[in-house]
Order: sequence, then C-alpha cells, then structure tokens
Amino acid sequence: MMLSQRAVLAAFDDDYIGLSKGSLSLALILTRNAASKQFPLDKNSFVTTKGGQVAGLGGGAVKKILKDHGIERILSSEGGRTSRGNMERMNAYIDVLNDLHSHNLLDLDAAEKYWVERAQAYFDALPFTFKLDPSRSLRACVRDLLAQAVERQREVSGTMYAGAVMQHLVGAKLNVITKGSIRHHGFSVADAPSNRSGDFLIGDVAIHVTTAPGEALIRKCQDNLSSGLRPLIVTTEDGVGGAKALAKQVGVDDRLDIIEIEQFLATNVYEWSTFERDARQTAVRDIIDHYNKIIAECESDPSLRIEFDG
Repeated sequence: MMLSQRAVLAAFDDDYIGLSKGSLSLALILTRNAASKQFPLDKNSFVTTKGGQVAGLGGGAVKKILKDHGIERILSSEGGRTSRGNMERMNAYIDVLNDLHSHNLLDLDAAEKYWVERAQAYFDALPFTFKLDPSRSLRACVRDLLAQAVERQREVSGTMYAGAVMQHLVGAKLNVITKGSIRHHGFSVADAPSNRSGDFLIGDVAIHVTTAPGEALIRKCQDNLSSGLRPLIVTTEDGVGGAKALAKQVGVDDRLDIIEIEQFLATNVYEWSTFERDARQTAVRDIIDHYNKIIAECESDPSLRIEFDG
C-alpha cells in the first residue's frame, strides 16, 4: 500500500534533510522548480550547464519562496555552491517526486508547504547566542546578544524579540538576586496597558523594561510616584536619552532612575564574580540558565532561548 505524500516526504526528510538550513533550502528550490517542468523529471534539467551545481540554488531564491508563505526570515544567505551531499539529496528527491507522480499522489503545492513548515521548525529551534568573549567588554557581549534580537525582529515583522529578550534578562538577573521569588509574565503581557505597577515590583521599586520609552511609560512612572513607589526604567543606550527628555518635560527627571541595560547586567556580573575571570563565566551562565527557565515557563516561542558560548 502506497503511503500518503506527506508520509513519503517525512520519511525522505528523516533520511536526507533534517533541520539543516542547507538541505531545507535545497528541498524548497527543487520543489518550486519542479512545478515548471514536465514529468517524469529529468535530473539533468536541475543542474547547471557545466554540471556539478544545482540550478537556482541561492539565498535570494529561498527567501522569495519563504516570503510567499509569509515568512520574512533568512534561511540561507549563501550562493549556489553545491556539495556532493546536496547532489545526492537532489537525485534522491527527484526520484521521490517521480514516484509520487507515477502513483498520482503528487501535489507540489502541498510539498512546498511541507518544506516551508520544516523551515519554520528550523527557525523555532534556533536560539540566540551569548558569546562571552574575553577580548571584549561584558557590555559589548550583551550588546551583541541584543543585536541578534533586533536583527531577528527585522526578519519577522510584528514580533518584538528585542523587548522580550531584555525583559526576561532583567527578570533572570532579579531571579538570581531574590533566589527565584520574582513573579514573571510573558512579554505580550506588558505592564503599560495593564494595572500592574511595572514589569517587576521589588520592595518599593517598580521596574519597567523597554526598548523605546514613551509618554505612556512616563505616565506609568508618575502613577508609581503617586503610589509611593520608586520607578526604575531599564532601557537601551539609545532609549536612555529619550526617557530622560520625557521625564524632564513633566518634571520628574530627578524622581526616577534610568539605567541602560548593558550596564544593568554587566555591573552585577562583575560584583557577583568578585571580578575574577572564572567566576564571571559562572555568573553569566547562572543568569542565562534562569533566563531559559523563564522562557520555558512564560513564552510559547522556544527560539527566544539563549545558548551560552563561554
């Protein structure tokens, strides 16, 4: 009994593709190109005239396919170089497509959708990386991590990765300080539109974490002050100036604290490690472990996880 097309593709996926960006790019390109060819497919028509290269295999073509399915992220930025392994995968995949066609099971639109789903699974499994580079400052290492989040944010419109990473890094640091007594919320449950005093409340301090401080946040800080709380804004280097200007406009610039996140994290790491190199690595790893635990408990997107490269 012949399996369904999806089952056949899944079996081929297990044997030849997996969550590999190069192999997934190949499957997407071959599937899209097959739609413009006659069946049974001729393997020679999928390689360049000089041979040895899969025709049309490149980052731009893959990006277009994903964009057609509403995915703006970059799977591969490489050109059309083809490894021996990819040539073997190509030959095996064309055999699969021809076999499906001969059994009247081939649906190229559904096949393309399958590989797009697998590409999304690849993205979902891809964490951020925190590299503790001894040749660079701690602030620079934090900056690099946040830059990854900003870049991913550009690729996935409408998803505020940078804000989520910042909020949960601050939460992770507070977890270490309070030994896990802090209450955490998913990033989408922001404090500004809610009745919460801030993203975090410790003692009489209401902590607000944001990439872009605005007037609504300053009003929330004014509410904190009216309630006897001390507002603390943790933001980006660019956000510090804006927050100070907005606070000055309403006359509360000397009543709240504004801290840049790189400094907020780096200072404590130095203190906890008593300025010793080996202990510094342990302190950073501890924060990231707490961060990943928060992600697992509060967020549905596993790609928000951070992988530590010490």
